[in-house]
Amino acid sequence: MTACVTGSASGIGAATRRMLEDDGHDVIGVDLRDAEVEADLSTQEGRDSAVAAVVAALGERPLDRLVCCAGLGPTVPPRLIAAVNCFGVVDVLDGLLAAMRDGGTPAAVVIASNSATFAAGDDDSLCDALLGDDRAAALDLAETLPAAQVYGQSKRAVTRAVRRRAQQWGEAGVRLNAVAPGPVDTPLLAAVEASELGAAAAALPIPLGRHASAAEIAGVVGFLLGPASAIVHGSVVFADGGIDAMVLPDRI
Repeated sequence: MTACVTGSASGIGAATRRMLEDDGHDVIGVDLRDAEVEADLSTQEGRDSAVAAVVAALGERPLDRLVCCAGLGPTVPPRLIAAVNCFGVVDVLDGLLAAMRDGGTPAAVVIASNSATFAAGDDDSLCDALLGDDRAAALDLAETLPAAQVYGQSKRAVTRAVRRRAQQWGEAGVRLNAVAPGPVDTPLLAAVEASELGAAAAALPIPLGRHASAAEIAGVVGFLLGPASAIVHGSVVFADGGIDAMVLPDRI
């Protein structure tokens, strides 16, 4: 079987790649560097070239598995966060759906975040803009907001994008789900801990008392890609040590 992983060079993406390769998949990685397809998902040109390069690498093969792991944390410019975390996911999903239709029990997973619920704030204007038709205006709006809020809103937007595709993808015979991690020991979290946001991140209580490893999140991804989850579609699985349940116990 053939898989594509965006953000494959580090963090959750690298762990997911290893998991898929250990399971016998031929993996096409997408990242800025150290990947079969090197592309910048923050730009439309980069996203288009990534999709085209993955399709070319597939040749006559279908795409059986797709995992969108590429993402940026709240330590980079807000415009980049919004572009990669939202557009860098939805454009890859939409661009590769046709390649997945003929795959063997095809399935896709998006790495979202528990920040989509508890850290995105109550104002959904950026989320709505990111999912709207005027992307330039959405990115301009992102530049006016704190990076942490943009991160949460971008993850809320991509989570909604997954759920809104349930009908279309289901009709195509391709399962699509999202995983919402909390703190994961990756370079992204290390950058947050070293920034002005570090104190707030360290103070966040976690019911299980620890961070996740990238391999643990990859394990959840593997479950959602596999036959044991054959009826799971359009869902968001929180893998955050209980943070979402602690903060929002009644939001269901």
